[in-house]
Amino acid sequence: MRVDIDKDSGFCFGVLSAIGKAEEELRKGDELYCLGDIVHNGMECTRLQDLGLKTIGHDQFDTLHDARVLLRAHGEPPSTYRTAAENGITLIDATCPVVLKLQQRIHSQYETMDPATQQIIIFGQKGHAEVLGLVGQTDGRALVIESADDISLIDFGKDIFLYSQTTKSASSYNQLIALIGERVQKGRQFVHFNSVCGQVSHRREHIRDFAKKHDLVLFVSGRKSSNGKVLFNECLNVNPNTYLIEGRQDIDFSLFEGRQSIGICGATSTPKWLMEECRACILQHFE
Repeated sequence: MRVDIDKDSGFCFGVLSAIGKAEEELRKGDELYCLGDIVHNGMECTRLQDLGLKTIGHDQFDTLHDARVLLRAHGEPPSTYRTAAENGITLIDATCPVVLKLQQRIHSQYETMDPATQQIIIFGQKGHAEVLGLVGQTDGRALVIESADDISLIDFGKDIFLYSQTTKSASSYNQLIALIGERVQKGRQFVHFNSVCGQVSHRREHIRDFAKKHDLVLFVSGRKSSNGKVLFNECLNVNPNTYLIEGRQDIDFSLFEGRQSIGICGATSTPKWLMEECRACILQHFE
């Protein structure tokens, strides 16, 4: 039996940088907090917590004073920075450069637009950390739509400025653009921006090819990962023998009967060590 790990799976640049900063700060020995899970992968979060990283929510953050807090790759709204300044909190800002650029673009758009005749729409997952940071650039006034089913919420009597969460599917975003374009009223402006992360888009194409080459695919991902859901479905669409697991404890060895080729891949929030651990577990089982 051949068991391959997809070479392009694993942490994206933004997540890799955030985890690197966390490890660097933890080596200094001082107390370090992280605002929210540093990555949507429970096993990686546990590894870093064992090294001393303390995960907190916004309620705890608001009561902290004179502490060090890491901001994860997803980014934060302006209110988080104001709270840090007021409470003497030192921020280690690990916001992904792609997300940061998108935040700045949306903020600039909001500062120059007329809310009476114009609106900002964000295609994304409601409540997702990145989306909360993006909406925060508009004082909470941007409209978030999760799918084509939500476009009735848009005011087509106003100009529309459309952005996407960086980890959304590019094809879904393009479909949404086409549907909105069909309903834009005469004389109104519709501007959409290419804000899907290029690295994520590339992985969608590559992971489909990887999944096609194997009899069975194990997709390793935290179940809260937005990107994980997208990439898992890409694999499943081309290979029905694709299974989502969070780690080696989820492996069902009965699935491998008669299989010659097993592929292991994952999300941009999946650590390489976790995929390697799954591969070693399979090989050991069949020794």
